[in-house]
Amino acid sequence: MLDKLAEVEKRYMELEKMMSDPQLLGQQREYSKLAKERAELEEIVTCYREWRKVEREIQENRQLLEENDEAIRELAKEEVAVLRERKESLENQLKILILPKDPNDAKNVIVEIRAGTGGEEAALFAAELSRMYTRYAESRRWRVEMMSSNPTGLGGYKEIIVSIEGQGAYSRLKYEGGVHRVQRVPVTEGSGRIHTSAVTVAVLAEADEVEIAIDPKELRIDVFRSSGPGGQSVNTTDSAVRITHIPTGIVISCQDEKSQHKNRAKGMKILRARLLEKKQEEQRSEIAATRKLMVGSGDRSERIRTYNFPQGRLTDHRINLTIYQLDRVMEGQIDEIVDGLITHYQAAALKATG
Repeated sequence: MLDKLAEVEKRYMELEKMMSDPQLLGQQREYSKLAKERAELEEIVTCYREWRKVEREIQENRQLLEENDEAIRELAKEEVAVLRERKESLENQLKILILPKDPNDAKNVIVEIRAGTGGEEAALFAAELSRMYTRYAESRRWRVEMMSSNPTGLGGYKEIIVSIEGQGAYSRLKYEGGVHRVQRVPVTEGSGRIHTSAVTVAVLAEADEVEIAIDPKELRIDVFRSSGPGGQSVNTTDSAVRITHIPTGIVISCQDEKSQHKNRAKGMKILRARLLEKKQEEQRSEIAATRKLMVGSGDRSERIRTYNFPQGRLTDHRINLTIYQLDRVMEGQIDEIVDGLITHYQAAALKATG
C-alpha cells in the first residue's frame, strides 16, 4: 500500500508542476483535464502526508521514552498512545481511499421509480419516494428535473423519472436501486387493514453524447398528443414523443413538456443513460449488481427496504439497519441510511481485496 501511495503522491506533484506551466493556461481543455485528475488525488495525498507526519511524531516520542526524566517519559508514552490511534484511523481511511473508484461516482443520475405490486397504493408510494429523493437532493443543493411521468387520478405515479444533477449524486444514490416495500393502511382501504405494496427504483448514471453515440438511423421517433390521468387530453398539439431504439428495443416516452423539442431532448437523455447502463452491465456481467437484479419484478418478496408506517419504522435489509423515524426519512433525511450503505459496501470491497 505504501508503494502505491508514494506513486500517487509523485503523480500529484507532477500534475502541480504541469499546471504551473504558463503555456498551459491558454489550453483550457487540457488544463481542466489535469485539474480534475489532481482534485481526484488530493484527498489521498493529504491523508498520506498526515499519516507520514504522525509516523514521524511517533518516532520522535519513542526517543523521548529513553530519557532519564520520568515525567518526560510518561508524557511521551501518553503521546505515543494517542498518535498510534490516529495512525490506525488514517491507515483505515487510506485503505478506503485507494480502493478502485467506481467510474460513475462523479456522474449525475437518472432515477426511475415505478409502481409494482399494490395498484393505486403502490402508485401513491411511488410519488412519495419521488418526493423523498427530491427533498434529499434539495438538502444537498442538487438540481432536480422531471424527465417523464405517468400520473394516476389520485395523485400517484405508475412511473416517474427524474434527473438529479450535483456533486456526488451517483456515489450517494447508487445503492437506492431495488424494490422498496411499504406496509400501511391505504387511503383507498375502508376496513383499516394493513396492505403491503412494492415500488421499484432504478438509479442510472447519466451518459453524455461522447460516451454513448447513437446513430439516428437506429431510432424510430413517433409523436402523439399528450394525455393526463384517465386519458384526458392535456395538449392540443402533437408534442409528446416516443423514442424506440431499434437494436435494443428500448422505448422511451416523454410528454411532460409542451414542446416536442424538449420532450425529445429529455427522452434522448434517458435513452443514453439506459444504453450506458446496458453497456456497463455487459462489461461486468459477472457482477450481480445489474439493472435486472436491481429492479427485480416488482414483487413484494424482492425487497431491499421496508417502510412500515404503523410502527414508524424503516428497515434496510441489506445492512440490517432499522430506523424508528420514518416521518423524517420520508422528508428526505436519508443520510444515515446512505452512509450506512456506503460503509457496508466499502468494507465488502476491502475484504475482497484481501
